[in-house]
Amino acid sequence: MSSVVLITGAATGIGNLTARALAADGHTVYASMRDVAGAGAVRTRELINLGHREGQELRVVELDVQSESSIDAAVATILGEAGRLDTVVHNAGHLSVGYAEAFTPEDIEHLFDINVLGVQRVNRAVLPHMRARGSGTLLYVGSTTSVVAPPFLGPYAASKVAADSLAVTTAYEVGQFGIETCVVMPGPFTVGTEHFAQAGHAGDEERNRAYTKLDPLVARYGEATESLFPAGVDAHPRAVAAEIARILALPAGTRPHRAVVDFTDAGVEAVNEVMFEAQQRFVTRMGFGELLRVSTP
Repeated sequence: MSSVVLITGAATGIGNLTARALAADGHTVYASMRDVAGAGAVRTRELINLGHREGQELRVVELDVQSESSIDAAVATILGEAGRLDTVVHNAGHLSVGYAEAFTPEDIEHLFDINVLGVQRVNRAVLPHMRARGSGTLLYVGSTTSVVAPPFLGPYAASKVAADSLAVTTAYEVGQFGIETCVVMPGPFTVGTEHFAQAGHAGDEERNRAYTKLDPLVARYGEATESLFPAGVDAHPRAVAAEIARILALPAGTRPHRAVVDFTDAGVEAVNEVMFEAQQRFVTRMGFGELLRVSTP
């Protein structure tokens, strides 16, 4: 069944690929990005032209996850044009690489403002509509870093853990209004995104210099990541877009709580299974077992 989907951070990478995949599946897709008339103009034209060429409902809306007014305006546009909003794909995010001590509080605040507070701002804009309808899907693009905690990504991994916890605990509550939640956890990719090219870095240069002896390790980060991929595997983020499309094609009420798309054999699926069982037992023992199930109208 086709639905109306908002995707945050759809200018490049996973968000862009997901917009294309969902539009090809017949969904009405609102691919959002910042500054559609300026820095995002080329990406905007590419998506709009693709939609026209293929006869797809592929639209672009301006949305900055750091701006509540921008988000509210984007959601109002979608509701005004489409009349409803069925699914939000929380994809917008920013990567930072560096030595944890060298990140100033302001550096980390900026990262969390995008990766965590951005999610909350979007949810606050869309949930009143979904609650009123008694249905909807919140699909979060998380990260396997929230489990495996790779080196030199300290603040980034911390932000993904925070966003993941927010998604899980929000799910208990919104599920009582018929709103489903799924967390898709991509592993690392060295091609197909601009994450590393646009990554932020620790701002305290003096503290950075104190860790100079570790610079060779950081320099080979990409090589180290690629060494984890099995020979011949096509480790490309289009696989994440395909998994999101597969999940959204499932009937409501049957979508998985989590899905992992990882080519590094990091063992995240096993950790997720143990964690999910522990959460289920704990919440049930508290007497809140009904919060583990999505209520249906």
